[in-house]
Amino acid sequence: MTLSKRLYPPAVIGIIGGGQLGKMLAQSAQRMGYKVAVLDPSEDAPARSVCHTFIHADFSDEDALIRLSDMSDVVTYEFENIDAHILRNLVSDYYVPQGAETVLTLQNRTAEKNAVKASGARVVPFENISSTDDIKAFADKHSYPLIVKTTTGGYDGKGQYYLETAEDLADENIPFSDTEFIVEKYIGLDREVSLTAARSAGGEIVYFPLQENLHRDQVLYRTIAPARVDYFEEAKAEAEKIMNAMLFVGVFTIEFFIDKNGELYVNEIAPRPHNSAHYTIEACNISQFDAHILSVTNQPLPEVYQHKDAIMMNLLGEDLDRLDLELFDYSEWNVHLYGKSDRKPARKMGHVTILTDDIDAEIVKLKKNFEKETQ
Repeated sequence: MTLSKRLYPPAVIGIIGGGQLGKMLAQSAQRMGYKVAVLDPSEDAPARSVCHTFIHADFSDEDALIRLSDMSDVVTYEFENIDAHILRNLVSDYYVPQGAETVLTLQNRTAEKNAVKASGARVVPFENISSTDDIKAFADKHSYPLIVKTTTGGYDGKGQYYLETAEDLADENIPFSDTEFIVEKYIGLDREVSLTAARSAGGEIVYFPLQENLHRDQVLYRTIAPARVDYFEEAKAEAEKIMNAMLFVGVFTIEFFIDKNGELYVNEIAPRPHNSAHYTIEACNISQFDAHILSVTNQPLPEVYQHKDAIMMNLLGEDLDRLDLELFDYSEWNVHLYGKSDRKPARKMGHVTILTDDIDAEIVKLKKNFEKETQ
């Protein structure tokens, strides 16, 4: 069912995935008066406490996904790695305005990069590989350093191998027999940025400010918005090329690299709310979660504006171990804890957003108060 339709409260929004993104989507939907049903394999998923109906089931449980869809007027997701067969069946039988094909394309790095390249947007040189000989051949053309990535299932740095020299290749045991890989030229980075946009089921599009991101150990560490570089129009132009080639409904984020020469490259696309746009909850007139709910219910999208400059810091398991209740000592910090029961190192447990008139001065304060001995 692909025909767009406007849905009003108290229509039921079904969300596949009950993590922090599902939780914040549910909170936005409920504030607007919608009812929310959530499916997640974790019995104590963060979204369970904020939804009307919770289905405890695996993402591959087709019967459970059908049960979710039967009780929902529209189905969306916070988790895009849904089985292709199941997703296509849901799209054919229920109202899933985001469709299946774009999501399935973005599940596979090769398909994603080929689609972005075909749209005319700029991507870093890459190739599919199936052996160390393929990597050597790619290195002969593009030189080291390189990065090898699994074509599926990788996020937050998982399934990635950084090869600075040929000696690193000899030292790495890349499991070619277990999965498929691509290899990319590792470019000299000036910085990373991302652009979050929302497209309604009726085709209306709005953009959030360009976000400047810092990663540590392949996990997003800090976002500054708006970015301190003037690439918004260029990033928007790349986004429009991609949207002309692929269907997007709801919120999505395009991550970009900016190299030492000032060239902008598309890195990857998330077809859902994104970590780097969490600051929008406090800093903008609508949050990315509000925009997503408005988009999938086909309500009008307001022009986005930012009230104040913002810094968003992820709270990982080790951050909570280190800061504990000290998080609440700073009145200017907007603290979000997701309610995950297991506190693990490198696991995203929450985030902090700070609104400021002076980004640079605020970063100095954060290095003293937030980062502490990690600096």
